[in-house]
Amino acid sequence: MRQEDFDLLAGVVKQRSGLVLGRDKAYLVESRLMPLVRKWNLKDLEELSAQVRAKRDEKVMAAITEAMTTNETYFFRDLKPFDQFRKVVLPHLLKVRAAKKHIRIWSSACSTGQEAYSLAMILSEEAAKLAGWKVDIIGTDLSTEVVERAKLGIYNQFEVQRGLPVTLLIKYFQQNGDKWQINEKLREMAQFRLMNLLGDWGALGSFDVVFCRNVLIYFEPSTKTGILERISDHLAPDGVLFLGGAEAVLNLTNRFKIVDAHKGLYVPAACPADLWKAA
Repeated sequence: MRQEDFDLLAGVVKQRSGLVLGRDKAYLVESRLMPLVRKWNLKDLEELSAQVRAKRDEKVMAAITEAMTTNETYFFRDLKPFDQFRKVVLPHLLKVRAAKKHIRIWSSACSTGQEAYSLAMILSEEAAKLAGWKVDIIGTDLSTEVVERAKLGIYNQFEVQRGLPVTLLIKYFQQNGDKWQINEKLREMAQFRLMNLLGDWGALGSFDVVFCRNVLIYFEPSTKTGILERISDHLAPDGVLFLGGAEAVLNLTNRFKIVDAHKGLYVPAACPADLWKAA
Protein backbone atom coordinates (compact mmCIF):
# COMPACT_ATOMS: atom_id res chain seq x y z
CA MET A 1 0.00 0.00 0.00
CA ARG A 2 1.32 3.43 -0.95
CA GLN A 3 2.17 5.76 1.93
CA GLU A 4 -0.13 8.49 0.65
CA ASP A 5 -3.06 6.06 0.45
CA PHE A 6 -2.42 4.76 3.96
CA ASP A 7 -2.22 8.33 5.30
CA LEU A 8 -5.47 9.26 3.59
CA LEU A 9 -7.43 6.24 4.85
CA ALA A 10 -5.94 6.44 8.35
CA GLY A 11 -6.84 10.15 8.41
CA VAL A 12 -10.47 9.39 7.54
CA VAL A 13 -10.67 6.87 10.35
CA LYS A 14 -9.01 9.17 12.89
CA GLN A 15 -11.21 12.15 12.02
CA ARG A 16 -14.42 10.16 12.24
CA SER A 17 -13.69 7.80 15.15
CA GLY A 18 -10.58 8.98 17.01
CA LEU A 19 -8.80 5.69 16.24
CA VAL A 20 -5.09 6.27 15.62
CA LEU A 21 -3.47 3.93 13.11
CA GLY A 22 0.31 3.81 12.96
CA ARG A 23 2.14 2.75 9.81
CA ASP A 24 2.69 -0.65 11.44
CA LYS A 25 -1.06 -1.20 11.06
CA ALA A 26 -0.92 -1.17 7.25
CA TYR A 27 -1.64 -4.90 7.22
CA LEU A 28 -4.78 -4.28 9.28
CA VAL A 29 -5.97 -1.56 6.91
CA GLU A 30 -5.51 -3.90 3.96
CA SER A 31 -7.26 -6.88 5.59
CA ARG A 32 -10.21 -4.78 6.83
CA LEU A 33 -10.73 -2.72 3.68
CA MET A 34 -10.16 -5.27 0.91
CA PRO A 35 -13.70 -6.69 1.44
CA LEU A 36 -15.02 -3.20 0.61
CA VAL A 37 -12.84 -3.09 -2.49
CA ARG A 38 -14.33 -6.38 -3.66
CA LYS A 39 -17.88 -5.37 -2.68
CA TRP A 40 -17.68 -2.19 -4.75
CA ASN A 41 -15.92 -3.92 -7.69
CA LEU A 42 -12.81 -1.79 -7.36
CA LYS A 43 -9.35 -2.89 -8.45
CA ASP A 44 -7.41 -2.22 -5.25
CA LEU A 45 -6.96 0.11 -2.28
CA GLU A 46 -5.37 2.68 -4.54
CA GLU A 47 -8.64 2.96 -6.46
CA LEU A 48 -10.58 3.16 -3.18
CA SER A 49 -8.31 5.99 -2.06
CA ALA A 50 -8.82 7.78 -5.39
CA GLN A 51 -12.58 7.63 -4.85
CA VAL A 52 -12.22 9.12 -1.38
CA ARG A 53 -10.09 11.96 -2.74
CA ALA A 54 -12.41 12.68 -5.63
CA LYS A 55 -15.84 12.35 -4.01
CA ARG A 56 -15.52 12.46 -0.19
CA ASP A 57 -18.70 10.40 -0.30
CA GLU A 58 -20.27 10.13 3.16
CA LYS A 59 -21.39 6.51 2.72
CA VAL A 60 -17.94 5.43 1.55
CA MET A 61 -16.15 7.13 4.44
CA ALA A 62 -18.66 5.74 6.94
CA ALA A 63 -18.13 2.22 5.57
CA ILE A 64 -14.34 2.62 5.81
CA THR A 65 -14.62 3.80 9.42
CA GLU A 66 -16.95 0.97 10.40
CA ALA A 67 -14.68 -1.63 8.80
CA MET A 68 -11.66 -0.32 10.74
CA THR A 69 -13.36 0.12 14.10
CA THR A 70 -15.18 -3.19 14.46
CA ASN A 71 -13.26 -4.60 17.42
CA GLU A 72 -13.16 -7.94 19.16
CA THR A 73 -15.48 -8.63 22.09
CA TYR A 74 -16.83 -11.63 23.96
CA PHE A 75 -19.06 -12.53 26.88
CA PHE A 76 -17.73 -11.74 30.39
CA ARG A 77 -14.50 -10.44 28.89
CA ASP A 78 -11.67 -10.49 31.47
CA LEU A 79 -14.23 -11.66 34.09
CA LYS A 80 -12.92 -9.53 37.00
CA PRO A 81 -14.97 -6.41 36.13
CA PHE A 82 -18.14 -8.51 35.99
CA ASP A 83 -17.33 -10.10 39.35
CA GLN A 84 -16.77 -6.61 40.76
CA PHE A 85 -20.06 -5.45 39.31
CA ARG A 86 -21.93 -8.38 40.85
CA LYS A 87 -20.18 -8.52 44.24
CA VAL A 88 -19.32 -4.87 44.90
CA VAL A 89 -21.12 -2.37 42.68
CA LEU A 90 -24.58 -3.89 42.51
CA PRO A 91 -24.96 -4.45 46.30
CA HIS A 92 -23.77 -0.87 46.86
CA LEU A 93 -26.25 0.56 44.35
CA LEU A 94 -29.08 -1.50 45.83
CA LYS A 95 -28.34 0.25 49.12
CA VAL A 96 -27.80 3.83 47.97
CA ARG A 97 -30.49 3.82 45.26
CA ALA A 98 -33.15 2.18 47.45
CA ALA A 99 -35.31 5.29 47.48
CA LYS A 100 -35.70 5.69 43.72
CA LYS A 101 -35.13 2.03 42.72
CA HIS A 102 -33.60 2.96 39.38
CA ILE A 103 -30.16 2.10 37.99
CA ARG A 104 -28.76 3.18 34.62
CA ILE A 105 -25.77 1.41 33.01
CA TRP A 106 -23.90 2.44 29.87
CA SER A 107 -21.88 0.00 27.75
CA SER A 108 -19.92 2.35 25.48
CA ALA A 109 -18.42 1.07 22.22
CA CYS A 110 -20.57 -2.00 22.81
CA SER A 111 -19.79 -3.73 19.49
CA THR A 112 -22.09 -6.74 19.01
CA GLY A 113 -23.52 -6.52 22.51
CA GLN A 114 -21.79 -9.23 24.53
CA GLU A 115 -20.81 -6.85 27.33
CA ALA A 116 -24.33 -5.47 27.72
CA TYR A 117 -25.88 -8.93 27.65
CA SER A 118 -23.32 -10.21 30.17
CA LEU A 119 -24.54 -7.48 32.54
CA ALA A 120 -28.16 -8.39 31.75
CA MET A 121 -27.46 -12.01 32.71
CA ILE A 122 -25.92 -10.94 36.02
CA LEU A 123 -28.93 -8.75 36.77
CA SER A 124 -31.30 -11.57 35.81
CA GLU A 125 -29.49 -13.91 38.19
CA GLU A 126 -30.02 -11.29 40.92
CA ALA A 127 -33.68 -10.73 39.97
CA ALA A 128 -35.02 -11.46 43.47
CA LYS A 129 -33.04 -8.52 44.88
CA LEU A 130 -34.20 -6.25 42.05
CA ALA A 131 -37.95 -6.85 42.39
CA GLY A 132 -39.68 -3.52 41.84
CA TRP A 133 -36.55 -1.90 40.42
CA LYS A 134 -36.04 -0.35 36.98
CA VAL A 135 -32.69 -1.05 35.37
CA ASP A 136 -31.64 0.50 32.04
CA ILE A 137 -28.75 -0.96 30.07
CA ILE A 138 -27.76 1.27 27.14
CA GLY A 139 -25.23 0.02 24.59
CA THR A 140 -23.79 2.41 22.01
CA ASP A 141 -21.47 2.02 19.04
CA LEU A 142 -20.62 3.99 15.91
CA SER A 143 -21.10 0.98 13.63
CA THR A 144 -24.58 0.46 12.20
CA GLU A 145 -23.79 -3.18 11.45
CA VAL A 146 -22.75 -4.15 14.97
CA VAL A 147 -25.61 -2.21 16.60
CA GLU A 148 -28.11 -4.11 14.47
CA ARG A 149 -26.43 -7.40 15.40
CA ALA A 150 -26.54 -6.46 19.07
CA LYS A 151 -30.27 -5.76 18.85
CA LEU A 152 -30.88 -9.21 17.36
CA GLY A 153 -28.69 -10.91 19.97
CA ILE A 154 -27.75 -13.73 17.58
CA TYR A 155 -24.33 -15.36 17.91
CA ASN A 156 -22.51 -18.25 16.27
CA GLN A 157 -21.06 -21.28 18.05
CA PHE A 158 -17.60 -19.73 18.31
CA GLU A 159 -18.97 -16.54 19.89
CA VAL A 160 -21.03 -18.31 22.56
CA GLN A 161 -18.10 -20.55 23.47
CA ARG A 162 -15.91 -17.53 24.35
CA GLY A 163 -16.37 -16.64 28.01
CA LEU A 164 -19.96 -17.81 28.37
CA PRO A 165 -20.59 -20.57 30.95
CA VAL A 166 -22.61 -23.47 29.56
CA THR A 167 -25.20 -23.05 32.31
CA LEU A 168 -25.95 -19.51 31.17
CA LEU A 169 -25.99 -20.54 27.51
CA ILE A 170 -28.65 -23.14 28.25
CA LYS A 171 -30.61 -20.79 30.50
CA TYR A 172 -30.66 -17.62 28.41
CA PHE A 173 -30.27 -18.66 24.75
CA GLN A 174 -32.35 -20.51 22.18
CA GLN A 175 -30.58 -22.50 19.49
CA ASN A 176 -31.56 -22.18 15.86
CA GLY A 177 -29.40 -24.33 13.61
CA ASP A 178 -25.79 -23.29 14.16
CA LYS A 179 -26.76 -19.97 15.76
CA TRP A 180 -27.83 -19.02 19.28
CA GLN A 181 -30.13 -16.12 20.19
CA ILE A 182 -30.46 -14.35 23.54
CA ASN A 183 -33.97 -14.88 24.87
CA GLU A 184 -36.54 -12.14 24.50
CA LYS A 185 -36.53 -11.17 28.18
CA LEU A 186 -32.83 -10.34 28.14
CA ARG A 187 -33.08 -8.58 24.77
CA GLU A 188 -35.71 -6.32 26.33
CA MET A 189 -33.31 -5.45 29.17
CA ALA A 190 -30.76 -3.87 26.82
CA GLN A 191 -31.22 -0.98 24.40
CA PHE A 192 -28.72 -0.38 21.61
CA ARG A 193 -28.13 2.93 19.88
CA LEU A 194 -25.92 4.29 17.13
CA MET A 195 -23.52 6.81 18.68
CA ASN A 196 -19.99 8.03 18.02
CA LEU A 197 -17.89 8.79 21.11
CA LEU A 198 -16.57 11.83 19.24
CA GLY A 199 -20.10 13.02 18.47
CA ASP A 200 -23.11 14.35 20.37
CA TRP A 201 -23.89 12.76 23.75
CA GLY A 202 -26.85 15.01 24.48
CA ALA A 203 -29.51 12.30 24.52
CA LEU A 204 -27.62 9.93 26.83
CA GLY A 205 -28.62 11.29 30.21
CA SER A 206 -26.90 10.36 33.48
CA PHE A 207 -25.58 6.94 34.49
CA ASP A 208 -24.76 5.11 37.69
CA VAL A 209 -22.30 2.75 35.98
CA VAL A 210 -20.24 3.23 32.82
CA PHE A 211 -18.29 0.49 31.08
CA CYS A 212 -15.71 2.05 28.74
CA ARG A 213 -13.36 -0.89 28.46
CA ASN A 214 -10.65 -1.52 25.87
CA VAL A 215 -11.64 1.63 24.01
CA LEU A 216 -9.26 4.36 25.16
CA ILE A 217 -6.21 2.33 24.15
CA TYR A 218 -6.93 3.19 20.51
CA PHE A 219 -6.95 6.97 21.04
CA GLU A 220 -4.26 9.62 21.40
CA PRO A 221 -3.94 11.24 24.87
CA SER A 222 -5.95 14.39 24.11
CA THR A 223 -8.86 12.30 22.81
CA LYS A 224 -8.69 10.04 25.88
CA THR A 225 -8.85 13.07 28.15
CA GLY A 226 -11.82 14.50 26.29
CA ILE A 227 -13.78 11.24 26.47
CA LEU A 228 -13.03 10.70 30.17
CA GLU A 229 -14.11 14.21 31.05
CA ARG A 230 -17.30 13.89 29.04
CA ILE A 231 -18.01 10.61 30.84
CA SER A 232 -17.61 12.43 34.15
CA ASP A 233 -20.30 14.88 33.01
CA HIS A 234 -22.71 11.96 32.48
CA LEU A 235 -21.82 9.97 35.60
CA ALA A 236 -23.69 10.28 38.90
CA PRO A 237 -21.65 11.93 41.70
CA ASP A 238 -21.29 8.50 43.35
CA GLY A 239 -21.23 6.53 40.09
CA VAL A 240 -18.64 4.01 38.92
CA LEU A 241 -16.47 3.81 35.80
CA PHE A 242 -14.94 0.56 34.54
CA LEU A 243 -11.91 0.78 32.25
CA GLY A 244 -9.94 -1.96 30.53
CA GLY A 245 -7.04 -3.67 32.26
CA ALA A 246 -4.48 -1.69 30.21
CA GLU A 247 -6.25 1.65 30.72
CA ALA A 248 -6.05 4.24 33.50
CA VAL A 249 -6.83 7.90 34.19
CA LEU A 250 -3.35 8.85 35.44
CA ASN A 251 -1.91 11.86 33.59
CA LEU A 252 -5.14 12.17 31.59
CA THR A 253 -7.66 13.78 33.94
CA ASN A 254 -8.12 14.65 37.61
CA ARG A 255 -11.87 14.06 37.52
CA PHE A 256 -11.61 10.42 38.60
CA LYS A 257 -9.88 8.47 41.34
CA ILE A 258 -9.40 4.76 41.80
CA VAL A 259 -11.19 3.01 44.66
CA ASP A 260 -8.34 1.76 46.88
CA ALA A 261 -10.31 -1.15 48.29
CA HIS A 262 -11.44 -2.29 44.84
CA LYS A 263 -8.73 -1.86 42.22
CA GLY A 264 -10.17 -1.33 38.78
CA LEU A 265 -13.11 0.78 39.92
CA TYR A 266 -13.01 4.51 39.27
CA VAL A 267 -15.29 7.07 40.89
CA PRO A 268 -15.62 10.87 40.52
CA ALA A 269 -12.82 12.72 42.30
CA ALA A 270 -15.30 14.48 44.59
CA CYS A 271 -16.92 11.22 45.72
CA PRO A 272 -16.51 10.87 49.53
CA ALA A 273 -13.47 8.76 50.35
CA ASP A 274 -15.34 6.51 52.78
CA LEU A 275 -18.37 5.90 50.58
CA TRP A 276 -17.02 2.61 49.22
CA LYS A 277 -15.16 1.37 52.28
CA ALA A 278 -18.10 -0.71 53.46
CA ALA A 279 -19.16 -1.80 50.00
